[in-house]
Amino acid sequence: MKKFFQSSGGLIVLIALLLAALTLVLSLTFSGADPLANLWGVVTTPFRAAGSAAASWAEHTFSHRYQEEVLQEEVDRLRKELADAERTIREGEAAVAENERLRALADLRQKRSDLTDMESATVTARAQSNWESSLTISKGSNYGIQEGQSVIDAYGDLVGVVREVGLNWATVLTVVDTDIDMGGKVSRPGGQIAAVLEGDFQLMTQGRVKLSYLPEDTQLRSGDLVLTSGRGGVYPPDLVVGTVESVQDDPSGMTRYAVVAPRAELDTLEQVFVIKSFEVVE
Repeated sequence: MKKFFQSSGGLIVLIALLLAALTLVLSLTFSGADPLANLWGVVTTPFRAAGSAAASWAEHTFSHRYQEEVLQEEVDRLRKELADAERTIREGEAAVAENERLRALADLRQKRSDLTDMESATVTARAQSNWESSLTISKGSNYGIQEGQSVIDAYGDLVGVVREVGLNWATVLTVVDTDIDMGGKVSRPGGQIAAVLEGDFQLMTQGRVKLSYLPEDTQLRSGDLVLTSGRGGVYPPDLVVGTVESVQDDPSGMTRYAVVAPRAELDTLEQVFVIKSFEVVE
């Protein structure tokens, strides 16, 4: 039997294939359809299914990418609109601030006619350390600015004193710098109290200045207004320095001093005015 299958195996396989082909033809013939059409359908159906699946995948992929591109374009458009809106808001805020400064300056010129010549300048740099508190401004000797001149903001609040002058720049020691030393006074409903404004290392780090040499039994309250006294004619009188924040005892225990918070916004100033000349009122 084994030898029979070995010798006749090929013939058996051939007969089986022929029978299968005959079965397929008969099936196609008696199915009522065109045999060739059915045969073509049988052969091509898997390829059509694969093509349909590929087309569906491609359509989905390209649709997804198109939607991503549309969304990205929309995001970019919204970002641009937001940036434009923010820029418009900033420009509007800057314009409002500039108008406010101009109004304040016009009001200051009207109230302080004794400040006969002032030069505006822009703050270009700031220096803050344990030893110094200063500003650099955009004008110097080419505009008549000199050492020792007082510097104020648009509201007439004292910013500091010019310390060093270049051709087109100047350094201003702020009112809290340790080298500040000028006459001051406290404005009270019952009168004025004379004292001395001077810088202090510890207070400078807190953005504060010391009002020293207060008369004995001086009663100060938080919020009392501190001005320049103008004594000696070096600095203009009645420039607002700030307000009393607290009263402290000197380490010796013999005297007291007031801690003064400047009213000028030293950390955010953009424009200042240098008082080049003023009327001295004795």
